[in-house]
Amino acid sequence: MSRIGRQPIAIPDGVTVEAKGREIHVKGPNGALSERMPASISIHIAANEVTFTRPDDRKENRAFHGLALALVANMVRGVKEPFVKELDLQGVGYRAELNGNKLVLLLGFSHPVEVEIPNGISVSVDRNVAIRIEGISRRDVGQFAADVRSLRPPEPYKGKGVRYRDEHIRRKVGKAGATA
Repeated sequence: MSRIGRQPIAIPDGVTVEAKGREIHVKGPNGALSERMPASISIHIAANEVTFTRPDDRKENRAFHGLALALVANMVRGVKEPFVKELDLQGVGYRAELNGNKLVLLLGFSHPVEVEIPNGISVSVDRNVAIRIEGISRRDVGQFAADVRSLRPPEPYKGKGVRYRDEHIRRKVGKAGATA
């Protein structure tokens, strides 16, 4: 039996979890999420915890067991306290601003790059170079942050680009003859 899949998920106060067939719905103070669970995994909701069981030890069932637990744990955590990703813009002239439901980025291209902010995600910009992305869905927050970062990933020579706040970029030494 999977050690991770066996762990029960505690349901905090103010959060409700209910299963309807293969769908699981989680509601909390910050919103509601729903997810379709794998068919082979059984969901058991007790007083204040959710547990999962699998029918056998086949490889795909073991993988789905941990997946189901991780999905529901992230949903419970997200509706209680939103997930946050922070990005920094590094480079001369690199700026960000909000324009309605769009994030406008100046990243050294000949034109500003506009990114549509998806529903369920809130974005704030601080000092024109710090972007904070918040939302109740861990998947959506991470995907939007990755999409913004992919517009201008940090380069290894000068470190310019869009990076996660806690990301460390390994720097390379330039050409030896460039300084002479």
